[in-house]
Amino acid sequence: QVQLVESGGGLVQPGGSLRLSCTASKNIFWGYTAAWYRQAPGRQRELAAAMTVEGNTNYTNSVKGRFTISRDNAKNTVFLQMNSLKPEDTAIYYCNVARGIIIFWGQGTQVTVSS
Repeated sequence: QVQLVESGGGLVQPGGSLRLSCTASKNIFWGYTAAWYRQAPGRQRELAAAMTVEGNTNYTNSVKGRFTISRDNAKNTVFLQMNSLKPEDTAIYYCNVARGIIIFWGQGTQVTVSS
């Protein structure tokens, strides 16, 4: 069983930045798409950003230009740099690693944007 451990969440003021990290317990990143999902209170979980093994990225419209996903396959880690944070970015952020029907989820890390 693979475990994904996230870190880097917290409370930040609007306009601030946070960097999330997610590290896998096993060497699985080669061949897997890595992604960050988020779920705000009362809302469905949504994709925030994803990156394929080849480095192709996909962002939801509301974070384009503000969030950057990156990965270090050798260290089995995926990052999410979040800049110019807004109150509407407040959510639990989940790390996701997937290949076909094989999907692993992290436990989530809380991001709160508030003054």
